[in-house]
Amino acid sequence: MTTIPRPAVFVRLALLASALCGAQPALSAEPAASAPAAAPAAAPAAQHVRIHAAACTSCHGPSGRAPEGSTIPSLAGRQQAELLAQLQAFRSGARPATVMHQIAKGYTDEQLAAIAAWFANVR
Repeated sequence: MTTIPRPAVFVRLALLASALCGAQPALSAEPAASAPAAAPAAAPAAQHVRIHAAACTSCHGPSGRAPEGSTIPSLAGRQQAELLAQLQAFRSGARPATVMHQIAKGYTDEQLAAIAAWFANVR
């Protein structure tokens, strides 16, 4: 029997939940209207960032906009440095959480930076 590491389970569940809720189509558009078009070679990398960001939308709302009154914060439009610092704090355990510390452990530094940049550019 194959076992899946815990962070991977949470990421897969988040991806499944976002797909079931229809959150991914909202992320298929470019995050900011004024953002420069990605080079053709960067297209696969941009798609991976969208997939990683889609995992966040199952809790943080479509395109990172949490529903009004939610205890889970919105991510859209926040400063990239602030988002990255929070993600790194979750991953290191410096910031306690119910599931975010497990989810953040499933990403590399580069992936966390890309996710933070994605949500910082959502307008």
